[in-house]
Amino acid sequence: MVNKKSNMYQNWLSHREIKKSCYKEYINNILVLNHSEIIDSAVNELKNAFDKIEDVKEIQNICEDEKEIIGDKFIKLYIEQNDKLINEGYEITYSKTDDKKECISICANDDNGILYGVFALLRLFEQNYDFKSKEIIDNPKKNIRIINHWDNIDGTVERGFAGSSVLFESCRNKDIMSEVMNAIGGIAATNEGLRKAFNDEYTVASDLERINDYARMLSSIGINGIIINNTNVHKEETYLIDDKISIVKIISEIMGRWGVKTYLSINFASPITLGDLQTADPLDSDVIKWWKKKAEYVYSVIPNLGGFMVKADSEGRPGPFTYGRNHADGANMLASAISPYGGILIWRCFVYNCRQDWRDHTIDRAKAAFDCFEPLDGQFLDNVFLQIKNGPMDFQVREPIAPLLGTMDKTNKLMELQITQEYTGQQKHVCFLVPWWKDILSTPTYANNIDNNVEQRINGIAAIVNVGNDENWTGHFLAQANLYGYGRLAWDSNISSEQIVAEWIKLTLGNNPLVMKNVSEILMNSWETYEKYTSPLGIGWMVSPGHHYGPDVDGYEFSPWGTYHRSDNKGIGIDRTLESGTGYAGEYNEPLKSLYNNLETCPDELLLFFHHVSYNHILKSGKTVIQHIYDTHFEGFEAVKEFISKWEELEGEVDKGIYEQTLERLKIQFDSARDWRDQINTYFYRMSGIEDKKGRRIY
Repeated sequence: MVNKKSNMYQNWLSHREIKKSCYKEYINNILVLNHSEIIDSAVNELKNAFDKIEDVKEIQNICEDEKEIIGDKFIKLYIEQNDKLINEGYEITYSKTDDKKECISICANDDNGILYGVFALLRLFEQNYDFKSKEIIDNPKKNIRIINHWDNIDGTVERGFAGSSVLFESCRNKDIMSEVMNAIGGIAATNEGLRKAFNDEYTVASDLERINDYARMLSSIGINGIIINNTNVHKEETYLIDDKISIVKIISEIMGRWGVKTYLSINFASPITLGDLQTADPLDSDVIKWWKKKAEYVYSVIPNLGGFMVKADSEGRPGPFTYGRNHADGANMLASAISPYGGILIWRCFVYNCRQDWRDHTIDRAKAAFDCFEPLDGQFLDNVFLQIKNGPMDFQVREPIAPLLGTMDKTNKLMELQITQEYTGQQKHVCFLVPWWKDILSTPTYANNIDNNVEQRINGIAAIVNVGNDENWTGHFLAQANLYGYGRLAWDSNISSEQIVAEWIKLTLGNNPLVMKNVSEILMNSWETYEKYTSPLGIGWMVSPGHHYGPDVDGYEFSPWGTYHRSDNKGIGIDRTLESGTGYAGEYNEPLKSLYNNLETCPDELLLFFHHVSYNHILKSGKTVIQHIYDTHFEGFEAVKEFISKWEELEGEVDKGIYEQTLERLKIQFDSARDWRDQINTYFYRMSGIEDKKGRRIY
């Protein structure tokens, strides 16, 4: 187990700055007018934070009646139907009572609102917010704010870059059970449930305290749902809805006390895998009965389960196509089974033929999701939510928005982001993704001829998380900012990137002006820096096959995965125009369709995604494509050198362990950026035969 007292383990919930808060006098009294497990968690968080104040050893007075208050300042938590608030929203106000006592109140319509209000209060305490100036009313913009884990039951994590799973582990040594039992403490998990969970070589992770700390982290940034297992559900994970369900129950109980609902990724072919039926046809009456019975069982064990997620007919996963059915048939069958229990069915739209012929330029993976799902609009049940990746391909450093986000008015939609940095440096590189996500959310879709953006078109937001059991949670300490930023953005997409960065630095590393300045500059410039030294002008990919780390220009160029750049000695890019290309540009609403389809109006940053152009094509910047490639790759490498210089200025200003680990990662990034710079520039110099106008060394 990791050292939970170390600064490496800490995060934005370290509450370090509360020691300097001028509001610490309020902690002498907490008036709690409503009680529940979730509100108890809120009170415990207040106690945890205030226990860190050096001259206050503990909360003196937690009371249920204002008459019991000692002194003249107190914090009040209460539930009251408030027309200004929606579910999970909160109101924070300052007032004086009739007997002149000062009160900071947190009011909400439900338990989660109280919990989120407490976390907001502590966040504001640490920033010395003037509560006397105005009331705070904060409602979440989306009801569904969810984290996707790609964790496998054996403790491995697909596309995980921060160690193994915080939720599951392989338990070949049954003696570990006693250690876990002793570690439970106040965490909600029954002895009987644990014994069942340990009757197999796979089990819930033994460090239940860390799972509890993780639930706190998610709750503190407004996350209200977690899909605990890999969307690629293998045989062993299929049993999480069967004889391994006690594992899910333990995790669900821990998450639930922090207002986080647990969801399960399920295997569409479960009736076959679990040995009960010979078919998984969604219209077969026996299959329908099987799922209804299974849903009844699952919800009898875990009444608060949020629902199921399904990845079907994609990358080898079973689905309705096997039986000549469509995705509405498959989703609706499962949604009907869980509907009586209030469950929702999340159905991923990452569906495409992953066996393409690179010789055939008419086939386009980017078109697949739209072609599959758009004709089904209006056919899905009300508790079905389609989860759509932010772009049409696969979380590249730059993509246009997925066209599905601008269509399907009669269907619930979630947008899927990727916090884990599969294609953006794998948490060896610093790459703060919030500015990119904000661009995506604010991109206009022009659905129904209205100037509406992506954020207005979705019912919720989901993201593949970047957490593992590394001591610092995310492998690269600065990668914590992406998880923090995702939660804040999922709650309110209007929050600026600058505000998110300032909050994270202050809460995590303290309020040192030099730390604030240098870390902010590193984070705010990191995404565009990564883009500069990797894939230019929206072309994407060019990564090493399989693990997706580091440059390999032709790594996927002749593969069946549909991820091509189509470079030759004359030019580069994919022709996705209506006239001569794949026609993908036609999937957008006007004026985006014409904007992207026209070479003259297509934005430079997406040019090569939509057009095949010559190396001498003049960009709107005035540079040729080839000169842009040379310049950006040299500039990106130099920016990483500057990151290292800025970080080295912080030696002695931040915790030694954090300083050394981050510096180590920045040096890895430096070496990788050099490889990207030299391999990309060399490849295109040799391909085009065009010299760099600035005469820099290209190999």
